[in-house]
Amino acid sequence: MKKFFIQTFGCQMNVYDGQRIASMLTGRGMAQTHDISDADIIILNTCAVRAKATDKVFSALGRIRRAKKPDALFGIVGCVAREAGANAFKRIPELNFVLGPQSYHKLADILQDPDTKLLNIDLGGLEKFDEMPQMSQSPTVAYIPIQEGCNHCCTYCIVPYTRGREISRSFEDVVRDSLHAANTGAIEICFLGQNVNGYRYTDPSGKTYRLSDLIRAIAPLPEIKRIRFTSSYPTEMTDDLIDMFRTEPKLLPFLNMPIQSGSPDVLTRMNRPYELNLYIDIVDKLRVARPDIQISSDFIVGFPGETDGDFEQTLNIARQIKYINSYSFKYSPRPHTAAALMPNQIPENIKAARLAELDATLNEIQRNFNESCVGRTLECLCEGPDKTGRHLVYRTPYMQQCIVAANNDAPSLARIKITAANKASLRGEFSD
Repeated sequence: MKKFFIQTFGCQMNVYDGQRIASMLTGRGMAQTHDISDADIIILNTCAVRAKATDKVFSALGRIRRAKKPDALFGIVGCVAREAGANAFKRIPELNFVLGPQSYHKLADILQDPDTKLLNIDLGGLEKFDEMPQMSQSPTVAYIPIQEGCNHCCTYCIVPYTRGREISRSFEDVVRDSLHAANTGAIEICFLGQNVNGYRYTDPSGKTYRLSDLIRAIAPLPEIKRIRFTSSYPTEMTDDLIDMFRTEPKLLPFLNMPIQSGSPDVLTRMNRPYELNLYIDIVDKLRVARPDIQISSDFIVGFPGETDGDFEQTLNIARQIKYINSYSFKYSPRPHTAAALMPNQIPENIKAARLAELDATLNEIQRNFNESCVGRTLECLCEGPDKTGRHLVYRTPYMQQCIVAANNDAPSLARIKITAANKASLRGEFSD
């Protein structure tokens, strides 16, 4: 039996892509292996959002060509493939295929003709969702893409180049995939999109569906106990969606809504056309609709032209909103983006110092929230055992990691009393 190895980098959309690729290959009679030297086909499923992520991919490719079997096929799929294109073959001549994020269903072609170099980085449309087989068994958390691409064109972001302009899947297709996931093991549905709350689909009769309609459609499924979505753009957080947090108890009281910077000047240069008062007003509306809701965010420090005063405004908004879990990064110039050509690029040492200060602020907020959960009992979803096998890892409704002692009878969804907390995680015990 032939074996495949797949390594996924980056966002949850890539996690979903990796799951579908694995399902396609197992459906063709192949077995997954975690040993590169034992694999007949090796796939790196890639992310190009930051320069470091791209560097990691090519570093891994260099190691793979030395470790793989002489006749093993290997290549890259996803955003780095789209970014690098034919240059990937120049950097790593042994590559057999380079497939963009909307072309990975073409892997079947390389399996049929292993002697052919395969390059396909066309943006295309939604064909991959139609051509890839459904997974026979859904993970407990089913990631369901509802749209790809983005129209906002932030000046630092490569997504419009690697994933294309926004395109939404049909309402019927998304509901069908959600039903299939519910019938094959899913307990939680996470709707995915680069601009997930910008989902809009108009059917042939002229009726337009939004993300709120999708939530309303799948919430009655008895198998589905939790619903969430990521990642959200602030100006797409419309009142109908905010109201879903008030009316739908299966929608988790947690939202990732990236702000990127607390400086109006930096937001303007980023081409993120919202004022801080609008963002704060959205958060206030969400907290009225769902008083227990918590917010996470994304931040970029060291954007071209960012002053000390701009950075201080970012610290201030982090303290004001009290984000319980955030992702912060140093700005890195990406090809095909306007910000890469901007003047006043910030030196690396200043970016590093600002990132350390922001991380310290965010970590303190996160620790305080985690500690506030001690003594509470939360309904949590099991992700599986930890590396030692002595503990189980659960996720709270706020997506915190909660560690409990392993129990052979532990349910997938359990009420857990939180007994201890640190910055990164919680400890708990099963509640009666």
